[in-house]
Amino acid sequence: MLTLPAWLLATGAAGPGLPGVHAAGQPGYTVSTGQLEQAVAQRFPLRYPVGGLLDLKLMTPRLRLLPELNRLGTEMMVEAAGPALGRPYSGTFDLDFALRYEARDRTLRAHQLRVNALRFPDLPPGPSALLDAYGPALAEQALGEVVLHTLRPQDLALLEPMGLQPGGITVTPRGLAVSFVPAQPR
Repeated sequence: MLTLPAWLLATGAAGPGLPGVHAAGQPGYTVSTGQLEQAVAQRFPLRYPVGGLLDLKLMTPRLRLLPELNRLGTEMMVEAAGPALGRPYSGTFDLDFALRYEARDRTLRAHQLRVNALRFPDLPPGPSALLDAYGPALAEQALGEVVLHTLRPQDLALLEPMGLQPGGITVTPRGLAVSFVPAQPR
């Protein structure tokens, strides 16, 4: 009788976006960097009005894998305009975040956001302080629960009947490795 990892290897189920076996011999699912970038690109650009004083437009983020921190990082261009600024300004927003699995809709989501920098090099000090104050809230709104990947029912079809569900998410140099663990009783 084949164990689950041996069965997955023997049937060729391992591959990008398909259940397979991770290096530790644990069943898992792989999400490539390309899949992540494609999912994020569908949700941007985003516009956020800030108290009638200014409007921020967040452009499509560039993702970076941070395996040493088990997090993803992103840098995005930001355009700021509105009555408080007088003229439009361009800047960058840099942050990183962890990931979590949401069983309700089979999604991998950003959470535990950490704002590293919000830079507007040409912005005067007054409006710059306003943006600094709104930066963390803006990050939470823009990426706080952004869906980075959705597992399809067929991605889980082989594993759910065996009592397994996605568990830990590990950021690797090539993408995400999602481990399957015994399902929690409901």
